[in-house]
Amino acid sequence: MKGKVIGDILVVKKVPDNLDEILKLPYINRVVKLGQIHGQKREPDIEMIYGEGTETIHKENYCKFKIDVAKVMWSKGNTGERLRMSKLPESDETIIDMFAGIGYFTIPMAVHSKPKKIYAIEINPNSYEFLCENIKLNKVEDIVEPILGDCDLQDFDHVADRVLMGYIGNTEDYLDSGIHYLKKGGVLHYHESTPEPILFTRPVERVRKAAEKQGRSIKVLNKRKIKKYSPGVYHTVVDIQINIFSFKYFSLMYFLYTGNLSSNLKFILFSSLSSSVILGHGSSGLT
Repeated sequence: MKGKVIGDILVVKKVPDNLDEILKLPYINRVVKLGQIHGQKREPDIEMIYGEGTETIHKENYCKFKIDVAKVMWSKGNTGERLRMSKLPESDETIIDMFAGIGYFTIPMAVHSKPKKIYAIEINPNSYEFLCENIKLNKVEDIVEPILGDCDLQDFDHVADRVLMGYIGNTEDYLDSGIHYLKKGGVLHYHESTPEPILFTRPVERVRKAAEKQGRSIKVLNKRKIKKYSPGVYHTVVDIQINIFSFKYFSLMYFLYTGNLSSNLKFILFSSLSSSVILGHGSSGLT
């Protein structure tokens, strides 16, 4: 059976030839055909093929998600990443989910890891409405604070132990805010759709450049390929610890730029130092 089952709704890209047989399945009560996805808010075009109504409750990993398939998206390909994220936070953490949607990552983290606080930011009013409902549905009101607005314009000054950037599109445009929201040593989960030849080098380099603008260094903790996005392009995520450059680092950088060294030697030492900071390697303890 081609398509994805969301709650009791089968979502397909074309009407299946065996529709009558599919409708005999006890867990499918409605069928919708998915068309184009529009804009930053990723709002879908749909056509009702069978049944009435497009709201349903989808269950995954002991979490409940109320969703309207005519208004917001559900990506089945992100199931593994939602499961992984549900286990990562510690109980004393403050987390910012910059692209919360209906609670795709926020709800599993709140239900299973029970961190101290999750600020779940969503700009789409339709998604925000379901986010609020799902917080109540999963009884995590004491953990999750929903925020309707632009994740780039929030007043969070180095408050988060973990920042999740689970949107793919122009995610890199929001890196400055994501890094600013993090405490020293906090972890950034940065998602991107990336061509295979630069699968992880581009996202890591983008995070590094954004961090350096704020005087911060990075340490790559994990790199994952989530799913195929289009031919030759993958949805990826990198987990990166964002640190503060130490005084020793700045002293060495000053020496490299002002010291009486040849250009070639400066280049070699600078490259070595930068690699040590980016990868979190070396005995210099600069991160």
